[in-house]
Amino acid sequence: PEEADADMPVGDRLALALSGRVLPAEDRRVLGAFAAQAAVVLDRQRLVGEAEEARKLAEGNKIRTSLLAAVSHDLRTPLASIKASVSSLRSDDVEWSEQDRAELLEGIEAGADRLDHLVGNLLDMSRLRTGTVAPLMRVVDLDEVVPMALGGVPDGSAELDIPETLPMVEVDKGLLERAVANIVENAVKYSPGGVPVTVAASALGDRVELRVVDRGPGVPDEAKDGIFEPFQRFGDAPRGSGVGLGLAVARGFAEAMGGTLGAEDTPGGGLTMVLTLRAARGGPPAPAADLPAHAVT
Repeated sequence: PEEADADMPVGDRLALALSGRVLPAEDRRVLGAFAAQAAVVLDRQRLVGEAEEARKLAEGNKIRTSLLAAVSHDLRTPLASIKASVSSLRSDDVEWSEQDRAELLEGIEAGADRLDHLVGNLLDMSRLRTGTVAPLMRVVDLDEVVPMALGGVPDGSAELDIPETLPMVEVDKGLLERAVANIVENAVKYSPGGVPVTVAASALGDRVELRVVDRGPGVPDEAKDGIFEPFQRFGDAPRGSGVGLGLAVARGFAEAMGGTLGAEDTPGGGLTMVLTLRAARGGPPAPAADLPAHAVT
């Protein structure tokens, strides 16, 4: 810059330096106008960068606050229950019956399962936010994965409707199982007692849809997108409903596999989660009318 034939200040700390020839006064006026525009652009970029940093900082603080709330309640509650049950079993002051011992052990197991689920979702969300989710895509049958995903819900709380003629899908089997498990467990929590959740699949062109239908209170249209945000729980969440990460993780995994996850109203009341996946290449396209019976109003 010290050897430039012409220079023009751009803002407070920068200068536009040119070499080649000395500029006449008329060209310097043009250069000054250009430098002024460059200063505006640079200042704008700086402000945008500062605003983005502030947004990230605010989002990080929100997540840390929510995580602290989760650790202080949703994680400590099962820990306290496990500790109380273990202390009771170890006590020499009480003679426990076999039924009492079985109930205490059942409570310990339930608390451990809840902790495992919560920690798993926290780790999954961390992987999604740091971009370390690398799907291992391969062709699988939905009826290989979906029944395994229902292992975390009580028997009889979900009904399967997966046609044998359904095209195979191109997914990461582990991510799909975790996503479906989170969706179904969330639906079961909000579904009325004695009313099973329906898990049905259908094919639409080059896509396969998996619909998880519950008959719970539903979610207003303006809140449907918000339920997929981390640490969000709509309305009066059932007891033991977790930290509000299940659906966020499910959508993140769906998008990582090239799919989508959305919510819509269940005809007659309730909420339907729609997981859309890519059908495996090379298979015949399904007719557009191939819809599950429950989707017809």
